[in-house]
Amino acid sequence: MKTGRINDRVLLRLLDDDGLTQAEAAKRLGVSRQAVHIRLNELRPRTTKAVMAGKMAEIVEHKIDTLGQLSKVNRHANDMLDLLIKWMSGDPEALRVLESQVRRIVHGEGDQTEEVVQVKMKDPRELALRCMGEIREQLELQMKIFETLYSLRAAEEFQTEVLETISEVAPDVRSRIIARLNERRSLRTVIRWN
Repeated sequence: MKTGRINDRVLLRLLDDDGLTQAEAAKRLGVSRQAVHIRLNELRPRTTKAVMAGKMAEIVEHKIDTLGQLSKVNRHANDMLDLLIKWMSGDPEALRVLESQVRRIVHGEGDQTEEVVQVKMKDPRELALRCMGEIREQLELQMKIFETLYSLRAAEEFQTEVLETISEVAPDVRSRIIARLNERRSLRTVIRWN
């Protein structure tokens, strides 16, 4: 066997996509099985970390946007709730702000137009309860987002640990597991979208 440099992309394609064992990949590449094993031990942690870092970046980017939107809606709901509570307490500033929201409406056509000065608003207690309900729902949604992110991180750590342990015991098995997982992932994608 020659001891030439192993092409990482070709090696990973043979193992992960084609499902070859390390011995079969070594034979195809014209190198020893030990050379493939050593190269994989150097390569796998970097490859796994790079892929997971990319996926986590996408998730974190989406999470930040989602939390930003939730924060904005929450801020408005809290402002409205504060204003309604002050209004119910008779705060003159809150009364002025809410009364300034009354719009003048022109009703009718031609000579029979009439200007309506007052617009009946809902009971402020009902509006306050709705604001409280919206805030509660947002807190529940934020908790679900955090739980999902925590679960993703825990699953990533578990997967990495399991694959590293399998690689230490039986490197060929690790490659076959990854190939099988990739096959199933591809199959689920096809089934889901077709």
